This record gives sequence, structure tokens and C-alpha cells, in this order.
Amino acid sequence: MRQHELFVERLERLFTSEWGKLIETIEDSGIIESFQKRGIALTEVGRRFESQKYGRHMKVDFMLFNFNETIVGKVRTTLKILDVKDFLDELKEFPMFFPRYKGSYTYGAIVGIRIEEEADKFAYRNGLFVLTVGGAGMLKMLNDEKFRPIDFSRMKAQQGAV
Repeated sequence: MRQHELFVERLERLFTSEWGKLIETIEDSGIIESFQKRGIALTEVGRRFESQKYGRHMKVDFMLFNFNETIVGKVRTTLKILDVKDFLDELKEFPMFFPRYKGSYTYGAIVGIRIEEEADKFAYRNGLFVLTVGGAGMLKMLNDEKFRPIDFSRMKAQQGAV
């Protein structure tokens, strides 16, 4: 039994460290510049945020900030529609879990290394920024110039994905 526990612990450490490296790579791949090109003058990036309230928890892979805007980000190696739906639900609860950002515009961004089920289009239609890995390992924003993000800080809990 102890051998099994040690094996699981090693797997968990490997996954956690590799996931952290993936998030760091995304941060270093020009993500702030991608949003600055869209007129969102972000200045800070952070990773791995977690909050616990009322016996529940929320984890965020990365956040980008400036003085009045916050972009909440999720990363998926394989992005599917269910991942987008789950993230949209999480964004509705973001102000409760992270009240310090309540006064800022809050947008969602989802990064898919591989995209299935046209999840990118689903995310776009639901007001999320959509990014994937492009050439030379750089992030590529899939949203066109017509895209207008949803401000999730003002979204009512009953609003949902379409």
C-alpha cells in the first residue's frame, strides 16, 4: 500500500511541476502584449490563484491586471465545450471568491493547447478571449477585431452559456 501512495505522490509532483512550467511558458509567450494590442493595457500577470469560502473553492490558472481590469484565465491541454461551460460558471462566482477585484471589469480568457468540438467558437460566442499556441510556441489570440468581451463582474448568476 505504501508503494502505491509513493507512486501517486511522485505523479502528483510531476504533474504539478509540469503544469506550472506550462503556465510559466504561457506567461512568457507574450500574453500581456496580445491583450495590449486589443487596447487592454495590462501591466501585471500572476499564476495559480486559489480561494476558499463557505466550504467551496475556486482555482484560477492565471490572472492579468491593470488598475481597473482583470482577465481571469484557464488553461486546458485539450479544450472541449464542457471546459468552457465550467469556466463560464466559475466566472459568475469569481467576485464572491475574489472580492478585491469587484470594482474592476472582469473578462475571461481560455487557453487551449488542442481544441475540440469547436470549443473555441463556443467560448467566443460566450464572450471569452480564446488563445492557443501558434507558431514558434507563441500564443495566438483567436478572437477577431469584431469581438467584444463580456464583463463577468456584472453578469447575473442566472445568465448562462448559449
